[in-house]
Amino acid sequence: MDLDALRIYLLVAESASFTRAAERLGLTRARVSAVVQQLEAELGTRLLQRTTRSVRVTPDGQLFAERAQALVGEADELQALFQRVPAALRGRLRVDMPGQLSSQVLIPRLPEFLAAHPQIELELSSTDRRVDLVHEGFDCVIRAGALRESGLVARPLGLLSQINVASPAYIAAHGMPRTLEDLARHRLVRYSSTLGGAAPGWEYTTPEGPQMLPMAAVLTVNNTFAYESACLAGLGIIQAPALGLQGWIDSGRLVELLPRYRADPLPVTLLYAHRRQVARRVQAFMDWVAAVMAEVLSPAPDLLSKQ
Repeated sequence: MDLDALRIYLLVAESASFTRAAERLGLTRARVSAVVQQLEAELGTRLLQRTTRSVRVTPDGQLFAERAQALVGEADELQALFQRVPAALRGRLRVDMPGQLSSQVLIPRLPEFLAAHPQIELELSSTDRRVDLVHEGFDCVIRAGALRESGLVARPLGLLSQINVASPAYIAAHGMPRTLEDLARHRLVRYSSTLGGAAPGWEYTTPEGPQMLPMAAVLTVNNTFAYESACLAGLGIIQAPALGLQGWIDSGRLVELLPRYRADPLPVTLLYAHRRQVARRVQAFMDWVAAVMAEVLSPAPDLLSKQ
């Protein structure tokens, strides 16, 4: 398949206009339209929905655009391998990561990465849904917690400590728990990425390993921001990464509880697909992420063994 045709289609899809794409490429509108029509004929599907006023990407066109972008990016990387002077990093990067890490750690530092690599176009997904790295076309993803994926390369980044917190209003209404036995009079707000899962409990660590104390939950949510908001509203106790809660503790809106009975730290891992040659832009981004994360995470045991 002609790479120039892919680039033309991607520009039409991005600008939602044959005319604007033609102007940017220095081609006639008729030429751009003919290239897209030829692509559609080869693929046997409609990529763009055309009207007199607009051009919209069809579902097949969106899927094709995602894969075409990856092909074009890999072709550019392949060409750069044989240049005497390394070319500037360019192309699209598609990344997924947890919302808290995104908003509080990486996004505030992104200006420095994009300033160093101004030709990179970054697509950042920050949801609690676990995306499918391969089928959804992500270059890499960051996971907090136990890994479920197989067949991916895992690069440990460190550990995210967890703490127990509640609001002053909740403590005023239910008292301050001092022991695990006190928790019988208390209630949790539970986080679960899949609603309707197993019964909730209080997680804590002992020398023998992780333990679970059965405990009532007044509310279950599947979003980290809802989880935090429910705690702030006084609905119950939560167990969550300290990174996202420290600001609320410093302001007095949340109070730490039972510091001796915290849940295990969450491992934070960078995942990417098996490839013989990882694109330079992807490798550069992953190295940058690892360096930034090292400033806020505790080293994982396997990382310490390599130092």
